[in-house]
Amino acid sequence: MNIKDIINNYNSSIPLEQASTPPSAWYTNAEIANLEQDTVFANNWLIAARVEQLQQRGNYVATEIAGQPIVIVRSETIKAFYNVCRHHAAQVMETGSGCARALTCPYHAWSYKLDGSLATTPKFEGVCDFDKSKNGLKEVRAEIWQQWVFICLNENAPPLLEFLGDLTNQFKPLNSAKMSFHKRVSYEMNCNWKVYVDNYLDGGYHVPILHKGLNSALDGKFYKIEIKDKYCLQSCPTKQRDNDFSAVRTGTARYFWQYPNVMFNLYDGIMGIMIVEPINVDSCRVIFDYFFDGSNPKNTLEFKDNSVTIANKVQGEDSYVCESVQRGLASKGYDTGRLSVSKEAGEHLFHQLLHQDLSAAGTD
Repeated sequence: MNIKDIINNYNSSIPLEQASTPPSAWYTNAEIANLEQDTVFANNWLIAARVEQLQQRGNYVATEIAGQPIVIVRSETIKAFYNVCRHHAAQVMETGSGCARALTCPYHAWSYKLDGSLATTPKFEGVCDFDKSKNGLKEVRAEIWQQWVFICLNENAPPLLEFLGDLTNQFKPLNSAKMSFHKRVSYEMNCNWKVYVDNYLDGGYHVPILHKGLNSALDGKFYKIEIKDKYCLQSCPTKQRDNDFSAVRTGTARYFWQYPNVMFNLYDGIMGIMIVEPINVDSCRVIFDYFFDGSNPKNTLEFKDNSVTIANKVQGEDSYVCESVQRGLASKGYDTGRLSVSKEAGEHLFHQLLHQDLSAAGTD
């Protein structure tokens, strides 16, 4: 079966009441994984850095977006470029973050100003018809929302705020700007990145079974699911129990997912950001950034560390089941499964948006 047939084996127009998951090949076929880099990840806005990493002139973050090396730099403004020297394609800035007066390639010492323009080309005398002004780093679209720098490789994609849609209105009353970054933790998992997103979007279906500790802190009978534009909001009030989970999970739990790969978990005085990145067809990296409201007196260092510990426990449970699902997707005993109308509307939206992007590629 060719890749076009694999994509079209999913019908995105079927309503949730009749819908099934995409075929298992979407999660196990390497050609699909490669196509996703060029469509799902290259054509949409993705979180690439925190604004607080780029406060001073010369601050930079060198990372990878949709398989492309990217460097984000603060000069007069924040800009992003392909992190590739225009001379012989070496990566100009080493992956990571720091502060620099210029962006200098470690290969032949070509140097670029912070605005991306080419500054110096050592031992390049005698080269004819070479215009330095046309050989700066190639710029990539970068826009800021809340505390994050988003990148989009598609020059024709709509602006960031249009892409986020009503999600921006949902965030306005939550005072997320008061949250300060505390810690980053990342995990590598033996599952396709979409398996992890599916798990997140199952409307709490798995929580009472898999996450008994977290479930003890949630009042599940009031669990709500809302979908709109390219996001899903799952929300649920917490309930107080005398245990470690209730100690650090209070207020209303709000779990936002924004297509394709970012999730925002908010409780009282706590925000966790989860970014899911594909490594290959059957492995992914999940990055957790933890934020806390510094004005909230309960948010001591001990409280923050306990909160991260609790999140690690939940992540361990999710890792176990997601890796189990990946093994099942490769089995001859499974291809597609039905969706719960009351629980899995978020998954349905995710699958529809995936199909839209994959279909637009026009593969033969």
